Amino acid sequence: MLDWIDPIILNFVYAALGAFLTIWFMKFGCSSFNKIVNFNISEELSKGNVAVGLMIAGMFIGIGVATGLVIGLGLS
Repeated sequence: MLDWIDPIILNFVYAALGAFLTIWFMKFGCSSFNKIVNFNISEELSKGNVAVGLMIAGMFIGIGVATGLVIGLGLS
């Protein structure tokens, strides 16, 4: 299908698209989670609430790993 494109360039495009999708899913996940909980994540982080920071870090790591695996396995 895409035999005329150099595989290195095609892999770079796949990686860039995967990175964009991962960042978008992280933003969407954080925004939707912020609507579910009864506190504002941004305000709690500005107050220095370490527990909220660790929760968001764990959420970003989980979404990043899951999306990266799905994209990586889907492209191979």
